Amino acid sequence: MASNSVVYNVPNSQWTEDVYKPLVDKSDDSVRWYPTEEALRNENLVLQGEIPRASVFEDIVGSSNPLRQLLKQVEKVAPSDSTVLILGETGTGKELIARALHRRSKRANRAFIKLNCAAIPQSLIASELFGHEKGAFTGALQRRVGRFEAANGGTLFLDEVGELPMETQIALLRVLQEKEFERVGSNHPVSVDIRVIAATNRDLRAAVAAGTFRADLFYRLNVFPMALPSLRERAEDIPLLVKYFIARYSKQSAKSIRHIGKQTLLQLKGYHWPGNIRELQNVVERAVVLSEDDTFVVDDAWLKRGSSESCEKRGLSALRDCEVEMIEAALAEAHGRISGPAGAAAKLGVPRQTLESKIQRLGIDKYGQNRATA
Repeated sequence: MASNSVVYNVPNSQWTEDVYKPLVDKSDDSVRWYPTEEALRNENLVLQGEIPRASVFEDIVGSSNPLRQLLKQVEKVAPSDSTVLILGETGTGKELIARALHRRSKRANRAFIKLNCAAIPQSLIASELFGHEKGAFTGALQRRVGRFEAANGGTLFLDEVGELPMETQIALLRVLQEKEFERVGSNHPVSVDIRVIAATNRDLRAAVAAGTFRADLFYRLNVFPMALPSLRERAEDIPLLVKYFIARYSKQSAKSIRHIGKQTLLQLKGYHWPGNIRELQNVVERAVVLSEDDTFVVDDAWLKRGSSESCEKRGLSALRDCEVEMIEAALAEAHGRISGPAGAAAKLGVPRQTLESKIQRLGIDKYGQNRATA
């Protein structure tokens, strides 16, 4: 099939995107056009204009082959009610994929409810999921509806599902099997009609083998697994992502950034991105906020290669060691502080509660001593 040539008119220049590749359906009809990044290789890239619509799918930006394959899976499974288990490193966009699945499902006009399982204290997780009756425990002054009940008819997204305590795993398994649950403090079952989408950056098979995650729950969740590619695996998407984030943060900061040097782009593409898209987003936002003219520049010191390059990924089974290295490096920079704008949680782009949970689970000493042996 022949390539199409598209010209974007911008002040004092023309930006020509010469290779547009189609994703075709079985009848060979073009269903979506994906741009390559040839137009992004200029010595001084002009950043005027919109990101081509074909490279934005439900707020997911990119045109690389790994991403296109993932989006094909989203298109196929979204209309069903199958439980989806999203696997991927921290910062790869698991929530964006979950929202895309919901928006393209038959439940799209109903609620999308999210719960980060690592951000809730273990003593409260059951109440958050299933609700509680008045007087069920100290402080329960009235009946409360949980996330399952709030999501009835819609989609419940359980992020970091691998952090659930064992007793909650049992209750979750019952809901998945029987479509009903009991509020804390009640023995009356409540029926629900929901679709569950779960996500984790942990190797759940290893957790099952270690006895920290129930095998029966794993198989209930693992109906349709989707592995998200890391940013390293889709480096060709970095120019589009950079442009997308520059446009967002330039508008927020009331700044006009029109150019990005080729060397800066090569610098961004050559970095390992242990924090994936979330880390790239943070770097772009910081650069935009600090910019003093219309050219986008990134400080070399922000892209520290030491720990990231020693952390080559070998699949989900290597995530634990990589997480430890990233967390220890962030804690060292923050002098052991977790919260606050200069804390390790902010540096990693994760909620404070999530980081505290990981520090405890991984046996990390936040003041720099050797971590506990697993």
